[in-house]
Amino acid sequence: MQAHTKKPPTDKLVPLTLMVHPINVDRIRNYVKQIEPEEGDEGSITADEFFGKYFPGESNAGIALRGARKRDGLTQKQLAELTGIDQRHISEMEKGKRGIGKERAKKFARVFNADYRVFL
Repeated sequence: MQAHTKKPPTDKLVPLTLMVHPINVDRIRNYVKQIEPEEGDEGSITADEFFGKYFPGESNAGIALRGARKRDGLTQKQLAELTGIDQRHISEMEKGKRGIGKERAKKFARVFNADYRVFL
C-alpha cells in the first residue's frame, strides 16, 4: 500500500512572466491548468473520480478491459482468440453493454497478468 504523501509547500511558488505571441496565450493557459493543481486540489483523486471525470457514463470494468487490451497492443479479435470469448462479446463488454462476470474476468486477468477484480 502506498503511503499518503504531503502536499508540496506552496510557499515555494515562483511568479512567471512570459512574452508570447497572442495566438499562443490560450494554449499556454490550458497547459498550465493541466500541470498545476487547482486551488483546494491535493493533486490526487480516487479511481472512481477519475473514471467519472474522464469517462462519464462508461463502466469502469469496460474501460479497464479496453485499456489493458490497447496497452498490450491487442485487437479485439486477437483477445478473442486468446480467451475463447467471442469478439462481439468483448466489444459489448468494453462498451458496458454486457457484463464481464467472474469467469471471463479471470480469463482476461490471465492474458493481461492482472488481478481479475479489475475487470468486475
